[in-house]
Amino acid sequence: MKSSRGLIILAGGILTILALGAALLLALVAAPMLGFELAGGRVNAMAEPLVALRNNDSAPAEQPAAPALQGGLESVSLEDLYEELSPGVVSIQIRTNRQGLIGAGQGSGFIISEDGYIVTNHHVVANADIVTVIAHDGTQMRAEVVGMDPDSDLAVVKVEELPENTHPIPLGDSDAVRPGQWVVAIGNPFGLASSMTLGIVSATGRTIPSGATPYSIPQAIQTDAAINPGNSGGPLVNLRGEVIGVNAQIRTDSGIAANAGVGFAIPSNIVSRVVPVLIEEGSFEWAWLGVSGQDVTLSMAEALGLEVQRGAYIVSVVEGGPAARAGLRGGEALTFDSGFQEAVHGDVIIEANGEPIESFDEIVTIVANSSPGDTLDLVVLRDGERLEISVELGSRPASARAVTNP
Repeated sequence: MKSSRGLIILAGGILTILALGAALLLALVAAPMLGFELAGGRVNAMAEPLVALRNNDSAPAEQPAAPALQGGLESVSLEDLYEELSPGVVSIQIRTNRQGLIGAGQGSGFIISEDGYIVTNHHVVANADIVTVIAHDGTQMRAEVVGMDPDSDLAVVKVEELPENTHPIPLGDSDAVRPGQWVVAIGNPFGLASSMTLGIVSATGRTIPSGATPYSIPQAIQTDAAINPGNSGGPLVNLRGEVIGVNAQIRTDSGIAANAGVGFAIPSNIVSRVVPVLIEEGSFEWAWLGVSGQDVTLSMAEALGLEVQRGAYIVSVVEGGPAARAGLRGGEALTFDSGFQEAVHGDVIIEANGEPIESFDEIVTIVANSSPGDTLDLVVLRDGERLEISVELGSRPASARAVTNP
């Protein structure tokens, strides 16, 4: 079979992947029906510190974790965990009509508040003309899309009234999640409602594409709990019964959008920040730096004369953007003796707001945790000199979506 090369722009910059035998597939896990395939969604970098949902009528009621759900796997009844969680998880079916072309798709979601708000993925409902929510007992309800954010691949739908035997699932703290912890994923894989799978947190701090924009989602959770088409929008839950992520993507090199043990969930701390704004305003505004970049490679460190191989290298700067106005510089292409080409001579960010920067992903995360109008105090290396540059972050313009991250 022929080899294939794919260029993937992630939150951390530019990643070139060489896959032998089959193209690497990063699949959004909403299941198409009737031959209609849901549009994908990409990733973005966020703003402001991640905070809990606001205490208002739209915020989810606090739900204490059931005593049976405390402790490690050996002290937890998975049967009790399922019984506790399944009333808060729903299936979502969508219908579309595009110039007479009828389509359908399905995904998952979970109840976030007693007044009918449900969290799912943007890519599950982005093209929907009709949204139907199905509770764990089979009750069907029409739902309205009240807010969507393609940059974080999150959306909120609302039903008029929830069945009596349903309840919200509380959000946990994704910053407290550690690799090796047990988790369960509940959702609607292949249309099989209320399916639960068990696995562990494989890694944290991943940067994944949003699927609908070139921006990236930082701090994603990687898990080996089985996630398949139809699981999109469903919760990834710890053994205390708290949502720590929203299942969104799977990665496979088989060319088939099915579980290969590498799934990704949008962290709950992004959910707790974005969802209240989607409920109140229908959209979310992210901070914007206006650069593209990557990690510093060994070849770049040698070409730039860096003593250490760390920092966030700026590949390009958007003309007229916040970074350009502050004087940050992008690089230029240079071909090394090995034959490989990389961009060099751009600024290398080594500090941001007094904290050392090891990678471009860290800049994506910092911008994601900031708000438009915030000031980012940077220390950069340029032609062997150490410079201090302050940048006032802007708001992401639609026109820049195709060329910059963050």
